[in-house]
Amino acid sequence: MTAVGTQGASEDAASPEDAASPGADAASLGAGGVASPRPTGLPGSAGPPRPKEPASPNDRLAAAVRRVIDATVAPIEWDTITAAAVAVEAVADSLESDPISRPRRRKNPSPEQDPMDFFPNSPVIGTANPIAPPVTLVAVDGADGGMREMRGTVNFGYPYEGPPTCVHGGVIAQVFDEVLGATNIVAGNPGMTGTLTVKYRKPTPLLTDLRIEARCLGWSGRKIRTWGAIFAGDVLTAEAEGIFIAVRPEMMLAIAEGNEAVADPDIVAAIKAETSQAITARDAYRAAKAANQQGRVAPDGTRPGGS
Repeated sequence: MTAVGTQGASEDAASPEDAASPGADAASLGAGGVASPRPTGLPGSAGPPRPKEPASPNDRLAAAVRRVIDATVAPIEWDTITAAAVAVEAVADSLESDPISRPRRRKNPSPEQDPMDFFPNSPVIGTANPIAPPVTLVAVDGADGGMREMRGTVNFGYPYEGPPTCVHGGVIAQVFDEVLGATNIVAGNPGMTGTLTVKYRKPTPLLTDLRIEARCLGWSGRKIRTWGAIFAGDVLTAEAEGIFIAVRPEMMLAIAEGNEAVADPDIVAAIKAETSQAITARDAYRAAKAANQQGRVAPDGTRPGGS
């Protein structure tokens, strides 16, 4: 089966340097992976959602809510579930009554960051989002000095079940969308999803330590090709290939400003500041590149050592 999705980014040809720094040549897939923790806790629970301690109160709350989500779909006695519902309703009432007094967390991701810090509020890898599956990612060096690649682990509990005993195909697709996008960031070629093609090779089992691998295959113009796969042991259960579009800083700002009526004003202000910094960095890169090229060309148009 093949699932294809688009997110509306245009694919007009231009150099990726208009949106971000250029990438290196495509790298071959390296071997190896990251060991994930064995499931613990409730039946159907994927165990600890993250291997590191929560970095903020939001992360701590999200980790606790994930445990509640796991318990909600676990085979627990009704009396226990009813008592828990009363307690959780009281907590929800308390949170909703508290006025918003601080800006939402936002970080502009960069290749130097830990991938788990890219998007704290992401519904896929966000440590502060309790609906995010327990995906853990780490960037690794590409083979033979190529672009950096991504490795990861995940163990899906019952909240992510599709066919009995299997992970929902839509959950697999969203994980690929996020992982491939994060892979582009660590490879130095960030972009927005244009198309995502998912091939479901085998049913992906629940309650199983799964391995994730992803790499950027290269780019042409503003189009970036990226591949990823999920393995249960040595068995390939699903793979995906995406076409991502490098987005100029001005375009990203226009998207945010177009949604300004419904967007958090602090987020829009942060994007404006990030856009200004990105444009400054891009212009400096272009100027350095032009100066380098100019230094290689003599006034008569010839290059040193050639015509």
